[in-house]
Amino acid sequence: MKQKNPLHVKLFGDYFTYILPKKGDTSHFGYNLAQTYATGSDTMKIRIPAEWEEQEALVVVFPPKESDWAHSIKEIHQTYLTFIATIARFQKCMVICEDKTALATSLPNLQNIELIQMPTNDTWIRDFGGINIYKNHKRRTYDFVFNAWGNKFEANLDNTITKQLFEEGYLEGKLKSLDFVLEGGSIDSNGHDVMLSTAYCLFEENRNAHLSKKKIKKTLMELFGLKELIILEHGALMGDDTDSHIDTLARFINKNTIAYVKCYDKKDEHYKELRKMEKELQKTDFHLLPLPLPSAKYFNDHRIPATYMNFVLINNAVLVPTYSDACDAEVLATFERYFPDREVVGIESSVLIREHGSLHCASMNIYKERDDA
Repeated sequence: MKQKNPLHVKLFGDYFTYILPKKGDTSHFGYNLAQTYATGSDTMKIRIPAEWEEQEALVVVFPPKESDWAHSIKEIHQTYLTFIATIARFQKCMVICEDKTALATSLPNLQNIELIQMPTNDTWIRDFGGINIYKNHKRRTYDFVFNAWGNKFEANLDNTITKQLFEEGYLEGKLKSLDFVLEGGSIDSNGHDVMLSTAYCLFEENRNAHLSKKKIKKTLMELFGLKELIILEHGALMGDDTDSHIDTLARFINKNTIAYVKCYDKKDEHYKELRKMEKELQKTDFHLLPLPLPSAKYFNDHRIPATYMNFVLINNAVLVPTYSDACDAEVLATFERYFPDREVVGIESSVLIREHGSLHCASMNIYKERDDA
């Protein structure tokens, strides 16, 4: 990257441009970034992969019996068994569970499946699992602080899972623990140094309250080797516990295209907020693909956050949540058009959203050891 090229941070309503300083200039805000991105050299190159890149495994957490899933334990177990079996058709699936002997008897076979017995608070490993980056083309893992979406729930067990997986040899490579609260569902990358996120989550008062907005943005730019960080100020779904995770709202489907949830019903309570989000996305330089918001879904008289944005990309496949909704077939056909070289598999996820997540929330990608890009 040439030194004259700016680094952009877009926070709609504000626009920040950081120019990399000349070597030796420590007075500039971007000095640490200049250290990371030495002109004409990739000796310190950091990159966060896009989800469509080659993977070694997908990690999931099988719901414990004594958990928030008690109201639907048989149904959610069946959903997970289907999810696990589908993943294993394409790549390795690592399953964290409370009793691997019992779980093994529920699976038709263990081909491409590794069972790991560890206690957890919850199942949403997207948010407490380690996040892979590439440094000098080698995979590294960041272990961020997980505080259950701003101290909403218990997280003492989930916050140790990534470290345990490395200590017990289930995951390999270099692990870096960071004193910074970040959930995997709050960020999305195009693999080419651009990241999507939301202001509602990144700047929520119970995440990194001791840091300014500028410092939070600077930290993400440095840690992930970004040229551009797009932070949406709008977008939310009823029933969401995460403070508007980006993986429920807008996702890259290739390096130049963002898919996003669009509400077509002007009478729906989401319409105005999602329309504002759409207008923000239209200010970016990316192609846009609207996907419909499913019809309203309820559990125990509360609306729950059904969204097609919570799809999962794995080797040779796209796993798409479906909700027994009139839009399911249309959305699956759209994914087939945009991913002609992958099998598109719909997985019924109506039970998953009873606890306010879906397929992407329930899994974490482990990428191949080396980046050959």
